[in-house]
Amino acid sequence: MTRKRRIFDINMPSIDEIPTGKVPDRVLEKRRGPMAAAISENADALRDRQSTEDAIRAENDRLAHELVRLKKDGLVTDMIALEDVVADKLTRDRAAGPDPELEELTTSIREIGLSNPIRVEQREDGKYELIQGMRRLSAYRALFDQTGDEFYARIPAGIVAQSSTDDSYRRMVDENLVRKDISFAEMGQLARAYAENADNDCSDVDKAVAILFKSASYTKRSYIRAFASLLMRLEKVLQHPNDIPRNVGVELKRRMDADPSLTRDISAALAAQPDRTGLEEVAILRGFIGDKQAVEKTAGMSEAQAPKTRRAKTTFQVNHPGGIAKCSASNGRMDLRFDLDFSRVDRQKLEQAVAAMLDALQEE
Repeated sequence: MTRKRRIFDINMPSIDEIPTGKVPDRVLEKRRGPMAAAISENADALRDRQSTEDAIRAENDRLAHELVRLKKDGLVTDMIALEDVVADKLTRDRAAGPDPELEELTTSIREIGLSNPIRVEQREDGKYELIQGMRRLSAYRALFDQTGDEFYARIPAGIVAQSSTDDSYRRMVDENLVRKDISFAEMGQLARAYAENADNDCSDVDKAVAILFKSASYTKRSYIRAFASLLMRLEKVLQHPNDIPRNVGVELKRRMDADPSLTRDISAALAAQPDRTGLEEVAILRGFIGDKQAVEKTAGMSEAQAPKTRRAKTTFQVNHPGGIAKCSASNGRMDLRFDLDFSRVDRQKLEQAVAAMLDALQEE
């Protein structure tokens, strides 16, 4: 008996469909076992991890360079111990002695905090040299002494890179000229101190005035030079130089130039009244410039009744996309000129802008 053979239909691909050469990746993927798949996945994960680490490292490098730049510009604020802040490099332009406005500043700091950090330079010995903010530093020290609160043992400070004494003086002068009026006597004293500092290579007071008060007008610089000369001649006998009005100081210097013996006479007159007030000292000086009417008018006046001494006037310009704003600031007054009709500005918006400006100027 003959066995029948079974016949199966096999669909054979055509010759054109049979791959030649390299086996396609999809075929290899189908043939890949579990171990190979795991190795491939691990390699992909390692590549992704390396890429992530490279991106993080690049971002860290960018942030590090940005931090260095910000610290160099004094835009990074740190909390510094009061005991680590010193003021040895610069002669301050504020007069020595009690500051009548310090209590107001301490009250402001106690209630709303310090909105404008001091500026310091880091020294090689680990200390920090004060560049700007003597009154703010004094207020913090007063608060710490009064309260004993450790919160006031450290002060916010912008740390700048060490610079030349010339640059540091300019920063201090420019800040105080713009933000707070100082007397011509104080500016004259600062010019003298700058000239006497061997690090500045500037032995001439006139040159010191030109360097420090470069942004001031020629007339104002001449007044500062006059007071610097006046202080140099009478510094041992003057007790209230900051009370001397500008016109009195300038005229007195002119007369002393014309008559050198006048210095001796003024010194004798001041020495004869050792317990004089600022008003009495100015009255004595007025007598030497022939202002007898002013002397008689102030005779018997108390300090509270005396006319206020005219303080220095600051003028400056502010560049703005809308034009140049011309500003003039003096004691209790500031004028602003700008190509804008302020009467057309919404009153509420104008009030908010003025309030914001006053808030920003409350501290030194």
